[in-house]
Amino acid sequence: MTAKSIEKTGKTIQEAVRLAIEELKVDLDDVKIDILEEPERGLLGLINSKPGKVRVTLKTTPVDTAREFLEKLLKSMNIDGRVLAKEEPDKVIKVEFKGPNMGILIGRRGQTLDAIQYITSLVVNKKFGEDYYRIIIDTENYRQKREETLVQLARNLAHKAVKLKRDIALEPMNPYERRIIHSTLQEDGRVTTASEGEDPYRKVIIKVK
Repeated sequence: MTAKSIEKTGKTIQEAVRLAIEELKVDLDDVKIDILEEPERGLLGLINSKPGKVRVTLKTTPVDTAREFLEKLLKSMNIDGRVLAKEEPDKVIKVEFKGPNMGILIGRRGQTLDAIQYITSLVVNKKFGEDYYRIIIDTENYRQKREETLVQLARNLAHKAVKLKRDIALEPMNPYERRIIHSTLQEDGRVTTASEGEDPYRKVIIKVK
């Protein structure tokens, strides 16, 4: 995706820039400005005066970078889909894939989706190293469905651990899913939780108090 740019002239550089950002419908912080020609005054400041000229280019944002990378990824995988991306507070970029047959992007227990999310995070944060952006990628509402499944799983296994009076280890999970288990059982007075092992085999242990 080539950054969009336009050239404008004005009696002053400020006027030329103002006309450009009004046409682009963006803020001054969103653009890069190159001065192509300085304005010059003619005879007595009136005759043959030369306007100033600028080129104003939209900056590539982290959202643009994520969207462009994922659009290329879908194309390389021959998947017909759209990439919807937006930045939310605290430098969070949420991305959603839209289209038919998105299940292939989810994979077994979300492993493919997690891998895509991880790679996208590397691409974005390598380019914008001064800030860290958290990338969240979803499709077909998988994240919410998975969270609901994990919450129910955590409660069921906590009940089972108490009933059997022994600790229970869950299957290996990514950090996001482990946080859901910990958070769900945080207020359960009967058990505590801890993570053990090294990624990608790190798992949550539900321990009976």
